[in-house]
Amino acid sequence: MNKVKKEILSGNEAIARGFADAGGRFAASYPGTPATEALEELCRLPGIHAEWSINEKAALEAAIGGSLSGLRSMASMKHVGVNVAADPLMTASYTGVNAGLVLMAADDPGMFSSQNEQDTRHFARMAKIPCLEPSDSQEAMDFTRLALELSEQFDTPVILRTTTRISHSRSVVTFLSGERKVTKRKPDFLAADSGVLQINIPKYVMLPGYAGKRHVVIEKRLAKLQEWAESTEINKIIGSESPKPVHRRRLGIITSGVSFQYAREAFPEAAMLKLGMTWPLPERMIKEFAKGVKSLAVVEELDPFIEDAVRAMGVRVDWGKNVLPLTGEFTAGMVFEAISRRRESSPKTPAAGIPERPPNLCPGCSHRGLFVALSKLKTFVSGDIGCYTLGALEPFSAIHSVLCMGASVTIAHGISAGLKLRGIKRKPVAVIGDSTFLHSGITGLINLAYNGGDAIVVIMNNDTTGMTGGQEHPGTGRNAGGEKAPRMDIMGLCRACGLRVREIDTFDLKGLEALFREEMAAPGPVVLVSNQPCALRYRLAGRPLEIDAEKCTGCLKCLKAGCIGLKIAPVDGRRRVSVDRLVCNGCGICAQLCKAGAFREILA
Repeated sequence: MNKVKKEILSGNEAIARGFADAGGRFAASYPGTPATEALEELCRLPGIHAEWSINEKAALEAAIGGSLSGLRSMASMKHVGVNVAADPLMTASYTGVNAGLVLMAADDPGMFSSQNEQDTRHFARMAKIPCLEPSDSQEAMDFTRLALELSEQFDTPVILRTTTRISHSRSVVTFLSGERKVTKRKPDFLAADSGVLQINIPKYVMLPGYAGKRHVVIEKRLAKLQEWAESTEINKIIGSESPKPVHRRRLGIITSGVSFQYAREAFPEAAMLKLGMTWPLPERMIKEFAKGVKSLAVVEELDPFIEDAVRAMGVRVDWGKNVLPLTGEFTAGMVFEAISRRRESSPKTPAAGIPERPPNLCPGCSHRGLFVALSKLKTFVSGDIGCYTLGALEPFSAIHSVLCMGASVTIAHGISAGLKLRGIKRKPVAVIGDSTFLHSGITGLINLAYNGGDAIVVIMNNDTTGMTGGQEHPGTGRNAGGEKAPRMDIMGLCRACGLRVREIDTFDLKGLEALFREEMAAPGPVVLVSNQPCALRYRLAGRPLEIDAEKCTGCLKCLKAGCIGLKIAPVDGRRRVSVDRLVCNGCGICAQLCKAGAFREILA
């Protein structure tokens, strides 16, 4: 007998549980904060195929295949991953689904770990598919179940949109222990009775003649979804069951997702229209709600997605993006101050004397030596998405552009063409990690080789997806569950693209600098591959170093290594460097920068 159970779960964990309990069987993702933990949790649950796909496009396409085979399926990714998956998403709206199909997309207001703050809700409107937004972990679980049901009911993919705060905040979730729905949908291409192949070509083959007819189906489906939005319990009025003009509330707030939590804390007495479905919107409900309040506010992070739609309905919005910011993450205090036009309390200021702590490469990181060398090259370096993006910061300042996954190689190719046309003999450098290279750098490398690009491409193969916490990828030889899998030969793959390939040691500064000077002068492109594992992921450590205070001249050249294990302190009135032996990994980069030979290993 199932028992009511309570647990404290993050939003990502709750989504995974909701998916599993609703009979979900196929899950695919590419790791990216704040979405990563959803797939990691699914790897721990029995009866589910969970995989790290090569990129988000592959993840969604695989999930579509899972849906067509009769398995309830989900692809999860961060917001910028939806850009990569947009191609199949737009047409999957036309084809529809068999078993339920959910795209979990985690937006990142405030850009805690992202290169932009885009709003995934626009994709729902563009694809003409539903978008659900949970406000806490309980809703994250419940809305995942609902999304699968909705997907099957309306023959459509469904976007489950979260944000960083929902994905990573923890709250109490109530559910029935042992409850797991068993779905029995057969593949859409098999006859239900005999299992004979019976393919619905007009539904799934998007030739223009078929796609035109499916577009008509989409428009009819959207109208039905809009009617559903008017009556669903996930769109509800809080604070007044049915506000009437005779008893009008002073303030009404339309909101959704985590913004509901901020608005409710800021204005607990206000009437609120909480939208669990933010596309399509319930127009009649919104208009009725607006009639019952004296002033109307729309509280939503990032774009005025709801606000613009409400204004287009002819509803006056008194407070929206005219007082609330278009950028960054909200707080309850910010919402209160913006709408009430008064401060709830004096702003808090940081305590005096606390130093800023910018992000930093880990002690022993193989990227450190690379950026020390690149900082001396005096050429353009295009970076990519990964830990190595930190090479753009001081003391390195050795990366000059970062755009999106895989763009380092193609940007370097474009730079090389521009330099060639202007008669400048200098090679740009692209820096990309192993997981990012496999995600979307391969096409750029082929493009560079095919079109005669002349650049140095550095692949930092540290045998993991380091930036998001050490997940597996096709180059590690292990799948998402840690089981043995075919291992992609990155150097062999680069050779197959028709390029010269050399292995480099980024801990050997002199050798690395000499190699770069050699390749800058050599004709044609080259790929340099560092095959040195992530020190943090694999817990690698050498003997820590110490400094002979008598030899240290205080030149501070060792600080060019940018290592948090080095500290400056006055000794006998002179500036000296010391090593924190609890932090030092013994990589030796700082010692190679020291001209006085003041560094030595701690032998005991």
